[in-house]
Amino acid sequence: MTRSFLATFSPRECIEKWLANAGHSLWSASIALGLCLSSSGAVAAKPEKIDTAATLRTMEKVADWQLANLIPPASIKSFRAESSRPRSWEQAAFYIGLTQLAERSKSPRFREAILKHGRQEQWQLGDRKYHADDHAIGQSYLWASAHGAGNEALAPMKKTFDEILATPAQGSLSADNGAKCFDRWCWCDALFMAPPAWVELSKVTGDRRYADFSHKEWRATQDYLYDREEHLFFRDSRFFQQRDEQGRKLFWSRGNGWVVGGVVRVLDYLPKNDPTRAYYETLFKEMMAKLLQLQKPDGYWAPSLLALENSPPETSGTGFFVYGMAWGIKSGLLDRKTYEPAVLRGWQALQRAVDSDGRLGWVQQVGDRPQNVVKEDTQFYGVGAYLLAGAAVHDLYAR
Repeated sequence: MTRSFLATFSPRECIEKWLANAGHSLWSASIALGLCLSSSGAVAAKPEKIDTAATLRTMEKVADWQLANLIPPASIKSFRAESSRPRSWEQAAFYIGLTQLAERSKSPRFREAILKHGRQEQWQLGDRKYHADDHAIGQSYLWASAHGAGNEALAPMKKTFDEILATPAQGSLSADNGAKCFDRWCWCDALFMAPPAWVELSKVTGDRRYADFSHKEWRATQDYLYDREEHLFFRDSRFFQQRDEQGRKLFWSRGNGWVVGGVVRVLDYLPKNDPTRAYYETLFKEMMAKLLQLQKPDGYWAPSLLALENSPPETSGTGFFVYGMAWGIKSGLLDRKTYEPAVLRGWQALQRAVDSDGRLGWVQQVGDRPQNVVKEDTQFYGVGAYLLAGAAVHDLYAR
C-alpha cells in the first residue's frame, strides 16, 4: 500500500485497510500503519492559524469576481438559463453569502450590491409560491430590510408566506409524487432554501406562525430523509435504495451541505430560550461528528461522502461544512480541539481553489447527486458557501 493510495482514505478507513493486510509481516504492517497516520495528517504539523485580514481580502476578491460575472461564464452549461435569473436559488445562495461579507467588510459596495439587486427585483420571491427554491432569495431581502431597505423589502415575502399558511400543501414527501412533491420540502436542499427565511421573518415580525410552520415542515423532512445510522441525509426518496459499485449508500456532499447551512442559519435566528433549539442542536452535532470522520486528507469532502477514494476536490459541500464547523466552535456547540484542525484544513483547501482573479473553481454543477467535478467548474452557490465559510472562519479568529 503506497502513501498516495492511503491518502485517498480517511484515517479510519486507512486503518481498516491496514488491518485487512495484517496477515503480512509485522514489519510491513507497522510501516503501513505509519503511512496511514502520516498520510491522514494525524501526525502532520499543525496547520497555521488564520490571518483574518487576509481572509477578508480573499472573500472580497471572490465576491468581486462573482459580481462582475452575474451573467454566468461559458463554463456553466448545466441549468445555465435558470442560473441567469436574479431570483433563482443559485443566485440566492450567493447573495446570502454576500450578506455575511457585507457585515464584515469596510467597503459599502457589497451592501449596495444587495440593495440594488433587491430593488431591481422589487423584492419579489421566485414565481413558484410553494417551492422552497423560490423562497431562498428572501433571506437576502430580510438582511436588506435591516440594512436600509426597510419594511418594503419584506412585504411581498410576507404576502406569499401568509398565503401558504392559509392553504398549506398537504402532499406526500415521496419523489413518486412527481412535481407536487416540491410543494413541500421533499428534498434535503430545501432545508437551506426556505426555513431560515421563515424563522427570521418570525423573529422580525414577532409572528410565531412562521416559525411554527417551518419547524413542523422541517421535522417532516428530517423524519423522512435523515439516516439515523449514518447521521446524514438522503437527497430525496429516490436514493433510499441506491448504492454505489461498492455497495455504499449515496450521500451527496452538497445536499448535506445545504442541510448544515440551513440548521446553522435557523439556530442563528432562534432565541436562546426557544424550546426547539435542542432539536436542531442535536441534529447539528450528530452531523458534524459524522462529517469530521469523512474529511479527506487534502481538506475537501468527496462529492459522494462515503466514497473518499479517487475523488476530486469539491468546494460547495466543503464550503458549507467548514462554515458549520467554524460556526459550531464559535457558538460553543463543538469542541475546538477536536474540530479546529478540520476547519483549518478545509479553509486552506478552499483557498487553493481560488484563482488569482478571484474565480472559485471545483464547484460541482447543478444536479441532485454526486457527479464529476473539474477545476474550471464554478457556480453562484459555490461562492455563497465560500463566503459563509469565510465569515465563520473570520469570526472564529477575530480579536
